[in-house]
Amino acid sequence: MRVLVVEDTPELARQLKQRLEGEGYAVDTAGDGEEGRFLGETEPYDAVILDLGLPKVDGLTVLRSWRRAGMAVPVLILTARDAWNEKVQGIDAGADDYLAKPFSMEELLARVRALIRRAKGHATAEIACGGVVLDTRSGRVTVDGEPVELTAFEYRVLSYLMHRKGQVVSRTELIEHVYAQDFDRDSNTIEVFVGRLRRKLGTDVIKTVRGQGYRADEP
Repeated sequence: MRVLVVEDTPELARQLKQRLEGEGYAVDTAGDGEEGRFLGETEPYDAVILDLGLPKVDGLTVLRSWRRAGMAVPVLILTARDAWNEKVQGIDAGADDYLAKPFSMEELLARVRALIRRAKGHATAEIACGGVVLDTRSGRVTVDGEPVELTAFEYRVLSYLMHRKGQVVSRTELIEHVYAQDFDRDSNTIEVFVGRLRRKLGTDVIKTVRGQGYRADEP
């Protein structure tokens, strides 16, 4: 899963990026509204964390621009604690959720998980496919109740496929959603990760659709 953080306070942006990456996300950051708007329009994200008080272009303007362009990516806005009018304007402009500063990092992570889960059509934090269960809260993966240890990138690949369970995902789409913008992307590594996942999971939940990509489905 890939997340965009648009925040002009460097230390907060760093903390968000570090924590989100620790939770298994690929993360891009933007320090002003102009850069954030550009990234949102040109890169595919599964969720966006958007501060409203941004330099160059404010967050509300960025959000309205995205929604006018038909972008449906889930957006969590960050607002000042007492700025109730900002919250109302943000929701009316197309935000999916809001969080007031200062906030708990755990609450932010929970809200991001929920936004992504709902956007992909999942009602609960656990996503099951055959005997494979991915717990989005803990990042824990089990097969028939037994835990499986995955690397960060293996987890990202499995998580994206499980969130899109039953749908064919191309190699290009996988690359775009498991790597951040500044990462040296290599399509061959996706095949390597899929091969490792199949061996570790020991079950045929990741199917190859010839000429199209991969699909997580019941074995």
